[in-house]
Amino acid sequence: MATNPSVPVAQPSQPTPLSEGQRLLDTFFAPRKVFTDLRNNASWWAPFIIIAIFSMLFVYVADQKVGFRKIAENQMRAQPKQADRMEQMPADQREKVMRQQVTWTRNISYAFPVIMLLWFAIVAGVLLATLKFGAGAEVRFKTLFALVIYTSLVGLLKTVLAIVSLVAGVASDGFTFQNPVATNPGYFLDPAASPVLYGFLTKIDVFTIWTLALAAIGITCISKVKTGTAFAIVFGWFAFLAVCGAGLTAIFS
Repeated sequence: MATNPSVPVAQPSQPTPLSEGQRLLDTFFAPRKVFTDLRNNASWWAPFIIIAIFSMLFVYVADQKVGFRKIAENQMRAQPKQADRMEQMPADQREKVMRQQVTWTRNISYAFPVIMLLWFAIVAGVLLATLKFGAGAEVRFKTLFALVIYTSLVGLLKTVLAIVSLVAGVASDGFTFQNPVATNPGYFLDPAASPVLYGFLTKIDVFTIWTLALAAIGITCISKVKTGTAFAIVFGWFAFLAVCGAGLTAIFS
């Protein structure tokens, strides 16, 4: 049957692009909308700037409320082997090493946004290689990079909780940047008593699991990878890194 050329052919409707504000908010409440939108616009500056600002604020508050000297001492106590070596040094040498440790901790802490950006790029690269060669998926690095940064917005909630706890006067004796609030079972253990168990349980964090789940969901939105495969890839890499981290802790702690 002939078609009527005067009747316009209906075109499939395209989803309305999200604004940056909508993206930031919907990451928490409607993540699939955000991740689907990344296929057309893989901009990542807005979430990264917010993450960087809160990271710097966290470091500043920790410096004011706890102090880098105390933070460095806490981190040292969490590594029994290193702490024992320190105790065996002469007092003047021990003080020199401690000052170096404080300077190193301060510099790394304030440079953390740059370190995070590099880490995001590494994670995106590993996921890209895994998806392409392991799952045969067609996905762009830029889109994966944006996805990794947007899923990291969840960590802002943990950062805010840490800032609030510091302002409220949390005890400084056990404070570390790596595990500042009770969002994982490792928080309730003495890191010096069992460094390996502490390090492993610290990774089983509420916000870490949330971030990983969002990353898996996001992969299904920006590619044709099935949900089960996406979760297996994301949590498989997480388990691998957790085991490697436990091994390194056993060697050096």
